[in-house]
Amino acid sequence: MSHLNHMPLIFLSEPAGRVFAMDMQTLLSIGINLFNIALLAFVLSKLLYNPVRNFMSDRALRIKTQLESAESDSQAAVALKLEYEQKISEINIQRDAILEEAAKLAADNKTRILAETKLEVEALKSRAAAEIEGERAHAREEMRGAIIEISALMAEKMISRSVDAETSGRLFDETMFELEETTWRS
Repeated sequence: MSHLNHMPLIFLSEPAGRVFAMDMQTLLSIGINLFNIALLAFVLSKLLYNPVRNFMSDRALRIKTQLESAESDSQAAVALKLEYEQKISEINIQRDAILEEAAKLAADNKTRILAETKLEVEALKSRAAAEIEGERAHAREEMRGAIIEISALMAEKMISRSVDAETSGRLFDETMFELEETTWRS
């Protein structure tokens, strides 16, 4: 029995040759073990499974909320982009209208300035023509005075030389012809 000293007590209580018996004690031991497993499963489900399940459901809800938020942000961005493009289009239309109006205004100003310039040039021409005509009249008067003076000097010389009547008439005719010619040239 020396080899029996090393065996556990439970095996010693069993009759020799018996390893597993289906008696009341085994059934009771199996029932207690099943109850312990069920109790352990229940406690673990309450302590671990339900919190993990709640955590996972909260996480799924957060992810769903984030996806919905991302979707609404995306839609808002698309709407903002469309609004931005529309405003740029309106700005381009306004810019074109302003440029068109500025070109029209510039053309009108150009026409007005050219008309005013033409009027000023015509006025300058008229004044210049009047001044020229005045200068011509003044020059004629001066020339007439000079011719009269020259004629008087010539007549004086003629008288002093005692020119005959025929020579004196001829000189008078020539002087008158020259006076008329200078008058008509001016």
